[in-house]
Amino acid sequence: MSASVFFHVRMSRGGELSDLMAIIERFTPVAQALPPGAAMAQVGGSLRLFGVEPVDLALRLRLQAVAWYGSDTVVGIASSWAMASARTGSHGVKYVSEADTGTFLGPLPVGDLYGIRRAQAETLRRVGVESVGQLAALPAATALRLLGRAGRGLQERARGVDHRVIAPGASPRSSSVRVDFAHDVLDGDQVRSSAARLAAGLGSRLRHQRQAARSITVMVRLADGQTVSRTRSLVEPSGHTDDLRAAMYAVLDGFGLQRARIRRLTLVAEQIVDAEQAYTQLAFDPSRTSWLQVEPVIDQLNARFGSGTVAPAAAFSAPPRSSSISFTARPSEP
Repeated sequence: MSASVFFHVRMSRGGELSDLMAIIERFTPVAQALPPGAAMAQVGGSLRLFGVEPVDLALRLRLQAVAWYGSDTVVGIASSWAMASARTGSHGVKYVSEADTGTFLGPLPVGDLYGIRRAQAETLRRVGVESVGQLAALPAATALRLLGRAGRGLQERARGVDHRVIAPGASPRSSSVRVDFAHDVLDGDQVRSSAARLAAGLGSRLRHQRQAARSITVMVRLADGQTVSRTRSLVEPSGHTDDLRAAMYAVLDGFGLQRARIRRLTLVAEQIVDAEQAYTQLAFDPSRTSWLQVEPVIDQLNARFGSGTVAPAAAFSAPPRSSSISFTARPSEP
């Protein structure tokens, strides 16, 4: 067994991130929070201490999370950070041994590789590289030509190699907003309207704090308590409402939740940087330029007359008639 064994633990129902960390730290001190609802842990030493196999330890962790906090969790187990993704299915635990790395990663869509940007995945698909296994098999010079300096690191992750280490207690800067529906709703105008309002609220907060996000995560709580989530990188760090809304719509479209009943919608801005560190490409779209010019005015109006007084029309196109919507937020980590 490899000395390095990683758990990627994600809450699928109930509980708070602080509760999850408290449970994980009962098994190992080498754990790092990944807001809004996940954590990474290195458990090689814990396996020797408890004298158990990885799956057994994961099952103990899941049982204690339910017993102590009523939190249902899923655990992905692998020999590398990049590999420890929670593709657990209905069993709640997925163990990928070091020997099975290629078999697990190879068939995955190249866009699912951790850290790959949308534009990079599209570049690879244009030349016929559709899967993670195909990226791993590319000659190093070809990957460098297609992906630039990022090519080497992405190829390593495609082969299950990731040099990151767990930083105990570290938590990336993030900020989130969410909407809870009083009654389960189907994906449609009401959900899109709520998504637009979330993007407007989160964008306003980022701009007020002079911040920008490199990526967003969308989490959808379904009527059966299951939570689905997906992270999408932005073309450039941004705190603009339209950029956040477009990315959120793209993630919702990818979920394909037309017949699913939705209970909660959460939008998280991640990898937050100071706005001064973010670069902005020249905009040749007159409508985008106009929107960027009017945003400061909208922010001033909302600051004076109340949050949400002025927002994109899409945020008001389908006001919920039977749902009580409340927005909560987690401030950015210092």
